[in-house]
Amino acid sequence: MSIPILKVNHSLLISIQEALDDQSALRLQEDLLNKIQTTNATGVVIDLSLVDLVDSFIAKIIGDMVRMSDLMGAKVVLTGVQPSVAITLNEMGISMKNISTAVDFEKGLAALDSQNDPFPN
Repeated sequence: MSIPILKVNHSLLISIQEALDDQSALRLQEDLLNKIQTTNATGVVIDLSLVDLVDSFIAKIIGDMVRMSDLMGAKVVLTGVQPSVAITLNEMGISMKNISTAVDFEKGLAALDSQNDPFPN
């Protein structure tokens, strides 16, 4: 399964529509990092609203994608995190400090825009 990565302005949007297997997660991670490099994206919104379960490997990959994106200069906002996913990420010890979250895509994009606005109100 290939997950589309859309570019909107200076941000990339990813909506995970179904449960990820290990190979799909690794492919998404690689695709995301390549897309950040080729587009010079400064932000990434990863929507997890349709994901209700993650295993330890997928939880690790999500955390890795956030950290690697940040290293490449793209801030990540996770949107639509379900309670079960939040519990798993916490129980797995996946560090989520300095990670922005939002209820949905729209609010995630707004959060990125406010972080990148050189003249905030």
